[in-house]
Amino acid sequence: MVEKVIRDVTARGVRMRVVEAGSGRPVILIHDFLVSHLEFENVLEPLSGQFRVLAPDLPGFGESEKPSPARYAYGIESFAEAMVDMIAGLELGRVSVVGHSLGGAAAITLAAEHPELVERLVLVDAMTYPFRLDFRSRLPFLPFVGGVLFKQVYGRGTFRRHFRDNVFSPGFSLPVERIDRYYDQFNTPAARESAHAVMQSIKDTRPIVARITRITAPTLVVWGRSDRMFPASFGQRLAREIAGARFDVLDAGHSPNEERPEEFVRSIGRFLPKS
Repeated sequence: MVEKVIRDVTARGVRMRVVEAGSGRPVILIHDFLVSHLEFENVLEPLSGQFRVLAPDLPGFGESEKPSPARYAYGIESFAEAMVDMIAGLELGRVSVVGHSLGGAAAITLAAEHPELVERLVLVDAMTYPFRLDFRSRLPFLPFVGGVLFKQVYGRGTFRRHFRDNVFSPGFSLPVERIDRYYDQFNTPAARESAHAVMQSIKDTRPIVARITRITAPTLVVWGRSDRMFPASFGQRLAREIAGARFDVLDAGHSPNEERPEEFVRSIGRFLPKS
């Protein structure tokens, strides 16, 4: 069992929980929306045998502080700057960054705005191009009633259905215990308000798309073949638009690191520098 170090880092004035394991070249894992660093628990140990792995909970999620949106500007740019503060606070120097979905958008922004900090970049089913949501997923975006639904009505059953219908591929055995841990972390007034603020901030993905061609770090794009939120064609397009990027497709849905952890570790382990 790998030894984990749990620490708190102040990022843009917000307390951010970071789980760290291993030694070697630093690798940051940035999680998706509605989850936390727990989505990487199946890959943290094998990666820590090769790298110094740091998995933060973004502000508003997991065990990090959840300030009011009146005090903290939730959004992709703020999350990228939180990574800058973490890198500086832990004196990491240049890092490799692995970003999944929402975390992929933050990783794109970090690599575009602070190229001096990013040695290599891995984008996993990254939020980039405009995407369509099913009816249930669109409800929280409705004016007035959407916020009430999301902050007060969105229950454990709806949460599980979201992961079943959108995140994991058909037929995959749901990690119900982990999904329930995600829900328990989400199910407080402060966490719901933070998540809703993030949701409102990502309706327009054009600022993310505009940064794609500014990426200069060597990049690997990893995608789930059966992703029902962001189709694999998005990954192909993303790899074409980043100079020299590699593209790897895994037999998974929107979260290949959870569905295919061994293949995921092999894929990014071949790409990331070890010495």
